[in-house]
This record gives sequence, C-alpha cells and structure tokens, in this order.
Amino acid sequence: MLDFIVNESLCIRCKECVHDCPARIIVQTGNELPSIAPAAEAKCLRCQHCLAICPTSAISILGKQPSDSEDITLAEQPTLDAMERLMKGRRSIRRYRPENLDPELIKRLLKTAEYAPTGANRRDLTFTVIDDQDVMKAIRQRVMESLRTAIEAGAVPEHLAYVHASVPAYFKYRADLMFRGAPHLLLVSAGPKALCANEDVIIALTTFEIAAAAAGVGTTWCGMLKMALESAPELKPLLGLAPDQTYYYAMLFGTPNVRYSRSVQREGNTTIQRLEKPE
Repeated sequence: MLDFIVNESLCIRCKECVHDCPARIIVQTGNELPSIAPAAEAKCLRCQHCLAICPTSAISILGKQPSDSEDITLAEQPTLDAMERLMKGRRSIRRYRPENLDPELIKRLLKTAEYAPTGANRRDLTFTVIDDQDVMKAIRQRVMESLRTAIEAGAVPEHLAYVHASVPAYFKYRADLMFRGAPHLLLVSAGPKALCANEDVIIALTTFEIAAAAAGVGTTWCGMLKMALESAPELKPLLGLAPDQTYYYAMLFGTPNVRYSRSVQREGNTTIQRLEKPE
C-alpha cells in the first residue's frame, strides 16, 4: 500500500503532482482530489515527487509527512561560484591524520549519500563503512597478507604492476600504497534488484565525496582495493561482500594531513562536441 493521502483542506487542485509523477499514475478529474488507483500502485517508483512538489504540503505518501521534509529555499542553496570553487579545489587525499572522524559527522555524510539517484529509484545499495581506525588497521593487515599470498600463487595478473608493488612496499618499507593510511573506508555495493548497478555505486560515492569535501573531509577513490579483491575474492566477505559480488567500489576518507593552496588548471583537457540540428 502506498498510503497516498491528500489533505482536502490544503489541496488547491493545481495538478502539479499529476503532471510531475514520473510513473503517470496520479489522476485528477475536475475539482476532485488527486488519487492513485489501487491497480496502478505497483507502478509507483517511490520517488516522493508528489510530496516534494506540492506547494501547500497537502500530500503524504509511504507514511512520509511533508512536515518532516526540509523546505527548499533557493536563496540557501550553494551558488554556482561556491560549487565551482569546491569542485576545482577538490583533491584526492593520500595523506591523513591518524585519528577518527566524529561519528556523528560520518553518519551525516552517509545519510546525505543516501539521497544519490539510482536507476528507476531502486535504491538497492549497501553502504559498508569502516568508522574506526583500529578496525581499518586490522583489515589493512589482513588484505595485504592475503594479497601477498595471492601474488605468490600467481593469482594476481602481471599487468597490475602497482598492486604487485604494494606488497613489498607495505611489508618491507611500511609504505601503504593501497589504503594511504586512511582511518576510514566506505564501500558501496549494488544488489540484484539494481537496474544500473555500476552507475548507482559510482553516483553514490560521488555524492558522498562532494558532501565530504564540503565538510572538510578528505577522500580518494580506492581502485587498488577493487583490483585486490578481484584477484583474491576470498577477501570479499571480510568487507561485507558476497564472493561473487561484481558491482562495488570503495572510497578512503578521513581528516586530511595536507592543505592545498590553489586549484589545478585543466582547461583544454576535455573534448567538447556541439551537436547541430539534424537535417
């Protein structure tokens, strides 16, 4: 049951919910209240567009009340200049302070990442987080030990030269090329109901990264961990993954132990194509 409820005293019959419903299941005839036929409920994407767009807070759905949502005021949104500075100044952080982030800040960043869009609003994602640096140290040690065994057994492809190099760097020189000494890690994985599994994972991590940057938290994408887990799949359960899990990716995060003074310059690095009107 969608529990689609319209407050008759608040509804102004503007039909905004009807026009904005992606599934086109909300109907309104004349001066009647908007409604959803029981037979159409299964088509609902559960996007809550109807709740969000109603100008008078007349609609509730899925047990969600408009009074529990945050009001959107354009004047309070980041300006383009502010977002441009944030994105241009974002750096992959590979030097972290050996300290835990505030647990409440981590929860807030994860909650923000939950708002990332997913294909058909399936939201079939799992966030696996390491929120304590002592746990991170233990997992780092286990991963590197298993990776060393996998390399000795010839299970790691030779072309993954950087992964190969990470093992002697770690055990001989105590240089952490894979995890960069980060105190925390977020691994996002997609479940079987995800229609755009790979894209959903990347978008969620990107959302987390932008929120983290706004909070002064450093991040870096941990592609080497993905390579290591695919080479030694017995490690996957250690990070909350099924042995056959394919769609996942990880991000390191924590308090930066470095400060960048300016952005880099990337003009001309991207090819921009402008399409003309077809004949």
